[in-house]
Amino acid sequence: MPAGSEGPGESALAQLPRTWRPLGPRIVALVLVLGVGVVTGVSWVALGPEEQAKFTDFELWTLAFIALLILTCVHALTRSRVTATSAGLIVVNGYRRRELEWAQIVAIRMPAGAPWVRLDLSDGEEISAMGIQASDGRRARDAVRLLRRAAEEAGA
Repeated sequence: MPAGSEGPGESALAQLPRTWRPLGPRIVALVLVLGVGVVTGVSWVALGPEEQAKFTDFELWTLAFIALLILTCVHALTRSRVTATSAGLIVVNGYRRRELEWAQIVAIRMPAGAPWVRLDLSDGEEISAMGIQASDGRRARDAVRLLRRAAEEAGA
């Protein structure tokens, strides 16, 4: 679908601000966290009081620390997002946030087989935009089209 085929009166910049978050990874993360929580809880109860009493405080704190590390990693993956505004893009990948003006963006690509959108920047750098993932199918393709139109309208 060509960039300008949505209609004569619809401006991509007029549809902003807009935020995209990956749907598939968020569902997987929710199922993973709930599954591990249920299995851990059931296992703890199944051990019985005698076996539970054998755990030292250090071992319990170690298990809690590992659980916290897992939750931190899952949170980093699920907080990825791309926010388009009239001024540019805000790309959050994990715990890193980048604010880009439209003029900095040379190309917005999602090559066949790529897991997420790639942004080519004017300084030669290429960054991932993990908030728009190919696994989301049509939502991802529509997002790329809108971003390309917005970049064109902004003069990028």
